[in-house]
Amino acid sequence: MVYPGPGDPGAGRVLLFYVILAAWEAGSGQIHYSVLEEAKHGTFVGRIAQDLGLELAELVPRLFRLASKDSLELLEVNLQNGILFVNSRIDREELCGRSAVCSIHLEVIVDKPLQVFHVEVEVKDINDNPPVFPATQKNLFIAESRPLDSRFPLEGASDADIGANALLIYRLRPNEYFSLDVPINEEQVKPLGLVLQKPLDRESAPELYLVLTATDGGKPELTGTVQLLITVLDANDNAPVFDRTLYRVKLPENVSNGTLVVKLNASDLDEGLNGDIIYSFSSDVSPDIKSKFHIDPITGEITVIGHIDFEESKTYKVRVQATDKGFLPLSGHSTVLVDVVDANDNAPELTITSLSLPISEDAPPGTVITLVSVYDRDSGVNGQVTSTLTPNVPFKLVSTFKNYYSLVLENSLDRESVSAYDLVVTARDRGSPSLSATVSVSVEVADVNDNAPTFPQPEYTVFVKENNPPGSHIFTVSARDADAQENALVSYSLVERRVGERALSSYVSVHAESGKVYALQPLDHEELELLQFQVSARDAGFPPMGSNVTLQVFVLDENDNAPVLLPPGSGGAGVSGSELVPRSVGAGHVVAKVRAVDADSGYNAWLSYELQLTAGGVRSPFRVGLYTGEVSTTRALDEADAPRQRLLVLVKDHGEPPLAATATILVSLVENNQVLKTSSRVSSGAVGPETALVDVNVYLIIAICAVSSLLVLTFMLYTALRCSASPPEGAHGPGKATLVCSSAVGSWSYSQQRRQRVCSGEGQPKTDLMAFSPCLPQGPSSPGNVSLKQSYFQH
Repeated sequence: MVYPGPGDPGAGRVLLFYVILAAWEAGSGQIHYSVLEEAKHGTFVGRIAQDLGLELAELVPRLFRLASKDSLELLEVNLQNGILFVNSRIDREELCGRSAVCSIHLEVIVDKPLQVFHVEVEVKDINDNPPVFPATQKNLFIAESRPLDSRFPLEGASDADIGANALLIYRLRPNEYFSLDVPINEEQVKPLGLVLQKPLDRESAPELYLVLTATDGGKPELTGTVQLLITVLDANDNAPVFDRTLYRVKLPENVSNGTLVVKLNASDLDEGLNGDIIYSFSSDVSPDIKSKFHIDPITGEITVIGHIDFEESKTYKVRVQATDKGFLPLSGHSTVLVDVVDANDNAPELTITSLSLPISEDAPPGTVITLVSVYDRDSGVNGQVTSTLTPNVPFKLVSTFKNYYSLVLENSLDRESVSAYDLVVTARDRGSPSLSATVSVSVEVADVNDNAPTFPQPEYTVFVKENNPPGSHIFTVSARDADAQENALVSYSLVERRVGERALSSYVSVHAESGKVYALQPLDHEELELLQFQVSARDAGFPPMGSNVTLQVFVLDENDNAPVLLPPGSGGAGVSGSELVPRSVGAGHVVAKVRAVDADSGYNAWLSYELQLTAGGVRSPFRVGLYTGEVSTTRALDEADAPRQRLLVLVKDHGEPPLAATATILVSLVENNQVLKTSSRVSSGAVGPETALVDVNVYLIIAICAVSSLLVLTFMLYTALRCSASPPEGAHGPGKATLVCSSAVGSWSYSQQRRQRVCSGEGQPKTDLMAFSPCLPQGPSSPGNVSLKQSYFQH
């Protein structure tokens, strides 16, 4: 825009008109402004923020900026008041040449959320270029014999402006010999010329000086002049004449050198040298035309010698002349108008403006990724461009304005499936053959924390030997997170809980980075057989995500406990015991029983008994059961046997290495009458602990029998009631029986699960049976005694 000067009401009206026009166009969908060329720096163009509906306070936070393919330095926006103003000199002729419409296309971009606006600023022409003639002086040679009304063509002036500013009016300084013939059409097919009004007389006026003035239609008017120097010649009466005053031809661009443009034809009525014609370009033909075309002086053929480019010039106006060879040569003139036909020789040009890269994988559909602009220098269908995008991608091209597109997210993204997209934008024109151009756009997908760490399996079973050294590594957990960077950085921790009366963290720990699980103290199978806990894996994203895995740590037994002998009062010989044996007993008589237990389990608790030989090497009449611990006679005793014998029993487990304990039994061999005396003393009053124990056992057995009888009676009544209620067929009740067994392979206990029909229609109800039976066959060393549990094999 141009600010009106003081006292210039006309300029004020023009300014008001442009303001109203800009406001009307802004309401029509696309913001349109206009500004006069050569406007000074700071000239007001429009209130762009207000017209786009943006608040002044949000221009800076939303990164308000201009983006344009054309000269960004010409216009600028004041972010304080939202006014678009002229930043540097705008020369319409330099920007658009002689194009009828000259506009600057601006892309206005704001973020948060991203918006793109298109603004068109039309550059108005001012009359800043005067008419210019090809030369300041034109020399004409005119024979004095030329008849009246003879016409002599002149090269007109050119004006770089357009419209009324380029509308030229020609005036010839008044004289008595020539008048000015001005063409009435814009193409100037009939050139400007001088018309002879009065016969020339070389003797009276050999030279004439005329001044031709061209005035444009601008305000204020600008003028240009050329001085015409006319030299009057004698001789030739007839000048050559072309068969056409205008040759109009169409010439495709990019034709090869030597291509014939047109063949000129002129004739001269004179004879001899005065009728011989030489063809040439007019003296005012520009050097550019001479670099592209050649005229044969004899044949009059015009051929191509340079590159013909439609994008460089669409039309060539070539002035030609035919001159005879007379002493005073005469010339005839014509014009060749060459129209260049466009060929599809320019591929489209693509320009990418990056905005929101990389794009977050949780970005909503409709997010603008980049801006794409397309330009084709050709015209017509050759310049009509269609743009496409790589298929089968979650993006699309959206046309925003003419050949401007936005690359927009169409579907949701998942970085774990595809972390980057290599897109190809293809622009193809409609020419024949069609030309195309491509540009690659690499769209990287930024990660968000949408995946929790996962373990390969939900539970692990770990076996650890007891008595491990403190801080030993027992297992390593590993979780994988499908995210990236800090969202995939996994740390491990224990899920704290109580194990008995102690915290879990007093038993084990886990390394936060490696996931290695360590035992903080030696584990004891006898104290803790199974330690079950959870390890948590959590990433470093925001907000963090995590998952747990369960570890079942089984503590394996080691042979770290030696057998322990039960004291004599528990029913067997312990560390030291004394037994009285009559000499009359036979082989297989049980003298004593050694009892021992082992705190370990499995083979480490499987005990065996051995009788150690005496120091003298004398064979003892006693032996011990390998797995029962029963000390019995191997033969009948006789008088040769020592009355007092010391038996040493070795109790050993089956661990590696085995652990052992020893029991000493003192055996006194007595006669039968001594045994009876001892028995009578015991029955007459010396009631010891064993006698008291027998009495207690009798009472206990009587109480148990009474309670059992009452229980059996109650159970029978309950069963009868259930049977009378007709229970569903097939009803069963589980029962358990515990079997304590001694065999050749040791002593152990186990539970046998039994399922027995409680009630059916076939017979009377049956009760579960509890059986205790020896597992050893009858023999001399095992006389059928029922062995209670002495040592056990624990699974």
